[in-house]
Amino acid sequence: MNTRAISATKDTLYLTKRQREILVGLLLGDGHLETQNNGRTYRLKVEHAIGQKDYVDWLYNEFKEWVHTVPHVKEKYGRRYVGFTTYSHGAFRFYAQQFYVAKKKCIPKFIKKLLSGTGVAVWFMDDGSLKSERHRTYIIHTLGYERNELELVQEVLQELFNLETRLHRQKDTYWRLYISAQSARTFEQLVQPIVKSIPSMQGKLSNTMPKK
Repeated sequence: MNTRAISATKDTLYLTKRQREILVGLLLGDGHLETQNNGRTYRLKVEHAIGQKDYVDWLYNEFKEWVHTVPHVKEKYGRRYVGFTTYSHGAFRFYAQQFYVAKKKCIPKFIKKLLSGTGVAVWFMDDGSLKSERHRTYIIHTLGYERNELELVQEVLQELFNLETRLHRQKDTYWRLYISAQSARTFEQLVQPIVKSIPSMQGKLSNTMPKK
């Protein structure tokens, strides 16, 4: 409902640097931007399994002023999910134009200018995992992206964060991004400050990581 109060609130909103960095991580991962007016404004939709409610709550607190109601729980296909949706706002339009082509999610050609350590951490929390303690290899499940897009991301991760990565084929259709064992420690140090602060996400990192 677009009341006068909500309209007034929207007029005061702008994306902070931290919110932009988190938004980029979400859009690389499971976050979605939706429009209801042919692209004039967009809203961010976040949804995860109920077991990751603390992660959703963390995201909600980061975007609190953008959200009219607290995260809500719903059931789909016999499973419970929790999520929230922001106001529709023109501030999201730039990101929708970069991350979507013909309604299909893509990786922007100038992702280097958008990606930060915070964005990598959020992307990892959305789509990443520890392969195994034995291999000490981290995976980001990049299903749906084209190989050339991921090769660009590999270059950016190497240049910005000194991370060596590899692409592995999955089911002859999709690609997964692997952090090499040589870069595992560097990757851990990059994402740990955020990942370790959210209990449901801590298992994504090696148990050998020092506690802070």
